Formats: sequence, structure tokens, C-alpha cells
Amino acid sequence: VWYHKPAINEELLQSLPNLKVVASAGVGIDHLDLKLLSSYGVKVSNTPFIVSTDTADMGMALMLASSRRLVEGHEMAVSPGTEYFPVDWLGVEVSGATLGILGMGKIGYKVAERAKAFEMKILYHNRNQRKKEEESAVGAVYCKKIDDLLQQSDFVLLALTLTPQTHKLIGKRELELMKPTATLINISRGLIVDQDALVEALQNKVIKAAALDVTYPEPLPRDHPLLKLKNVIITPHIGSATKKTRWVMMEEMAESIEAGLAGLPIPREVL
Repeated sequence: VWYHKPAINEELLQSLPNLKVVASAGVGIDHLDLKLLSSYGVKVSNTPFIVSTDTADMGMALMLASSRRLVEGHEMAVSPGTEYFPVDWLGVEVSGATLGILGMGKIGYKVAERAKAFEMKILYHNRNQRKKEEESAVGAVYCKKIDDLLQQSDFVLLALTLTPQTHKLIGKRELELMKPTATLINISRGLIVDQDALVEALQNKVIKAAALDVTYPEPLPRDHPLLKLKNVIITPHIGSATKKTRWVMMEEMAESIEAGLAGLPIPREVL
């Protein structure tokens, strides 16, 4: 399964009575019905480890690009109508700012490692608190309540798995808790954010900006209001899109399929 295709539904499963393994690229499994697959005796694998480094890099890239207004700056620099660069055209500081990470799994923790090098104050919320030595290694402070993280952060980065509990976790109320100078960064799944509420918050300056590698749907309709806002950066879901990582993802998927066909334990099996 690559980019959620083909759709693994009951019709497909019925047409493939000898199916043993579904190997899915990437970390997310929200596109797979695990109970349905299990009922057909089909095992599932994904590639959760190899994508974390590149996706964390993408999170930092989006934070830097948004804070320093790189897309706007590029457009100004190459525009035929530009005659001078305004001296009051300013971005905001990343170094020393407060980063709130929602979801401190493999990707979230790697973001924290990178943010430490920028001398950022790091807050995080997770289902389970990290070990003290892990927190100390990156200087992260655990927030038991999401609200506390949202209120204190200059940048809020989403690195969550999409589940029924995280579906539209960030809505109107949560956006209004954020600082009016804050930026929302999403490198997880589009449906974790209520997109209509985000549009309203950006239009009304409830928050300063958003940097999104994921939306719903993907791509957005060409007339979607998010595409018209200057304080938004959108990239085409390329968190893991480097040559090396995509090659290794394919290798890992092939390994899982081979193991499943041979009746051996499946590497990276989703249980």
C-alpha cells in the first residue's frame, strides 16, 4: 500500500482469498481497518522507524520557513515588480522561543532533539510521559494538560497519530487558547486539525501563521481559502520524501512481505 492505495476494503479482501500480508508505507495506519484485516487472517506491517528523521527535519524546515517568511521573501526577491527590499519586512525568532510538541513519539522526540540546538524551550504533551532521562536529554517539560501547552507556546507542532481521539483535536477552542503571535505546524495528518476553524483563526489573526505538510483532502481544492492566505505555507505531504528514505521504505515493505509468505515473524508488524 503506497499513499493509501489500493484501498484495503472488504471487496478487495474477498477477491484475494490467499492474501497473507498488507505492507503499508509510512507510519500512519488510519487508512487500514485492522479489525477487518485480522478477521480475514491478514497481517499488517508498516515502516515507522525510517521515516522519523526526515519527518522531524521537515517539521523544523516548516518552522523556519514560516517564522522567517521564506516563501514570501522568495516571491518578493524574484518578482518583476520589485525595485527595493523594505527594511521593515521582518520575521520572528526561532532561537530561544517556546516550542510545544503534541505527540512525543519517535518523530516528536527527534524534533525536540533538533529544537534543543536552537536553544528553544520545549514543552510536550503525550499519552504517556517520557522517562526523566529522555526529558533531560532534550530539556523537555511535560504538560499534563494540552491547554497549558497551547497557552505557553510560540510554535505548536503536531506529531500525533490520527485516531478517533485525535480527530479534529485542534479546533476553534484550542486555536483561541494559542498566543496571537503563535504558529501552528502540522506534520502528522490533516484531520487532526479542524480546517474550517483554522481558516477562521488565520483570517481573524487569532494565531499568526500555519505551516502544513498535511491537509484534508490532499491536494486541497484549488479554490480552498487556505490557498489564498499569505500567512500559510503548505507542502505536498513530503515529510518522508527523500531518495534514501523512500528506498529503505520499499526494502522494509518487501522484507515484511517475504517474511509473511515464508511463515516467519514479520518485521515491524502492526499488532
